[in-house]
Amino acid sequence: MLHSYPWRETSLILDVLTRDYGRTALVARGAKRPTSQFRGLLAPFSPLAVSWSGRAEIKTLVRVEWVGGLAPLRGDGLLNAFYCNELLVRLVARGDPHERLFFSYARTLAELSYDAPRRERALRGFEIDLLREIGVAPSFDHASDGMPIDPASWYRVDPEHGTVVAEPGAPSFEASHGVAGHSVRALAERDLAAIAESHDARSLLQRLIRYHLRGKPLNTHRILSDLHRME
Repeated sequence: MLHSYPWRETSLILDVLTRDYGRTALVARGAKRPTSQFRGLLAPFSPLAVSWSGRAEIKTLVRVEWVGGLAPLRGDGLLNAFYCNELLVRLVARGDPHERLFFSYARTLAELSYDAPRRERALRGFEIDLLREIGVAPSFDHASDGMPIDPASWYRVDPEHGTVVAEPGAPSFEASHGVAGHSVRALAERDLAAIAESHDARSLLQRLIRYHLRGKPLNTHRILSDLHRME
């Protein structure tokens, strides 16, 4: 489950990511009642087997079963998981199946219960998978002129026009967010260890995500910033 919010006095609207039907909206009628069959099951990140009925955009939840298998998330791992959920809600259209993204998300949640380096690699992998699955990732294999990416060169990656060569000495290089060729290759090969250690690769993924969010900030980024200021 990605998110829920109250509906009427006793019910909830759920946003769930499913393997076969993509992101789906469900109404859990009476879920807030103490005697509800759904009580205690409808929590974010819960791995569930669900069934529903109806033909409207928001279906009616009929049955839910907790299938387990994930360690509890705490601290930064929990905030990282909320970040993944927010990306899915904001960028993935309802009713658009993405089986590979579903399994990528499940793997990421499992990895987020480990240490910081492992969480970092998992998050970068999820960002790549998300951009690819929704069809907005530029080519990291070849530049826009069709030439293979040269690890020794520098590039600019434009969300709309792809990857083009950029020389470090050019006046506009800093403003164009130059990315080293070896970092572009790491993204193409999904080399998560190399990506996690590459500032320009990580920055590129963040720029691409911000672009497709249309400049609207993520709530989880704001929460993390507020927490860091309190430290």
